[in-house]
Amino acid sequence: MKTDTKPFVTPAGTKQPAVSLFNAAVIVASLGYFVDIYDLLLFGIIRIKSLASLGLSPEQIESVGLQLINVQMLGLLVGGIIWGVLGDKKGRLSVLFGSILLYSVANIANGLIGGENAIFWYMVWRFIAGLGLAGELGAGITLVSEILPKEKRGLGTMIVASVGISGAVVAYFVSNALGDNWRVCYFIGGGLGLALLVLRVSVVESGMFKNVQQQEGISRGNYFKFFTSRERLLRYLKCILIGLPTWYVVGILVSFSDRFAEKMGVQGTIDPGKAIMICYACLTLGDLASGYFSQVLKSRKKVLYIFYTLTLISVLLYFRANGVSDTMFYSIIGLMGFSVGFWAIFVTVSAEQFGTNLRATAATTVPNFARGMLNLISILFVMLQKTVFGLSYLQSGLITGLICIAIAFIAAFWIEETFGKDLNYVEQ
Repeated sequence: MKTDTKPFVTPAGTKQPAVSLFNAAVIVASLGYFVDIYDLLLFGIIRIKSLASLGLSPEQIESVGLQLINVQMLGLLVGGIIWGVLGDKKGRLSVLFGSILLYSVANIANGLIGGENAIFWYMVWRFIAGLGLAGELGAGITLVSEILPKEKRGLGTMIVASVGISGAVVAYFVSNALGDNWRVCYFIGGGLGLALLVLRVSVVESGMFKNVQQQEGISRGNYFKFFTSRERLLRYLKCILIGLPTWYVVGILVSFSDRFAEKMGVQGTIDPGKAIMICYACLTLGDLASGYFSQVLKSRKKVLYIFYTLTLISVLLYFRANGVSDTMFYSIIGLMGFSVGFWAIFVTVSAEQFGTNLRATAATTVPNFARGMLNLISILFVMLQKTVFGLSYLQSGLITGLICIAIAFIAAFWIEETFGKDLNYVEQ
């Protein structure tokens, strides 16, 4: 297949130094993503008690909570484009720490809201938090991918994603430990982010980016370039679609696990917050496993096929859980979490698909657009219940999942294998 790319030759005399897997960039990107996920999931965990303490009724909590989630999602989508473009124009390092600074400040501000306009400011700061949260992962993965040698690249991004995802587990336990002190949960997240900024001096910029930055006539961070070539656009769309199963499982089956459990007659009461914690704990293990298998099999695509198959099996088990105990139901949720633990591979593939002049833009926008696909998945889920077929809640949930998994399989089949790919090239 002909692609709109050309190799970029490192200037003569430039020697690439040996880089340790556990270098400052990997450590900072990992901890930054940890705080990122902590904050991203924290609102969902403390949503009810924070809004209740601000004087909202149960009905208002549901409607305002949904508005806050949508506002945060809007911030993620807008921020993904802004940070991605800046990452290719100004550098990966500036975006990495700029995004950490922004969402850390927003976290602290969330903990300070109060008074008559508390809900308004809650929305303002959740939007700003979304803007900040949109940039850290893409910049971190891009930086790590370009700094590490190609044989260690997958391991580096595996570490970033695995450490980061565990932030959701910590957010759950911190919230439980602090009880009604939801403001302190936000202060902790903000404080952790600000503490990371002191490590800025020990992280160096990507050599690939600096080399391209010095060249004239190379367009960097031009988001519209994704739409000027049919082949490039298809590459971009396939990167987004391979992440569909993750957000179907997390956003539908786990987030609404209490409703599904009730419909299936699961014994006991299912707590969605606990379900999210279990899902993300197992997702962390899945990220470690997918990253390791990618190195062993020397392939990104084979790992995606394996984990998609596991996702299909676990989803079928989920919908066969009629009348099981709550312990068994949580175990199935854990299995599903593990099966969608290919987030590290997903983001790595997105970074490896594009040249140095568009890599940060792709790696930053793709994860956020994949998250945004949850809105379309939710629409499909609801529409299937309202069609002439009159599908039930459970039937529509299963069919939605089968469609998401099938689309991801097809996208992965047609996407380029990027394991061991030389990333020292630019998009024309």
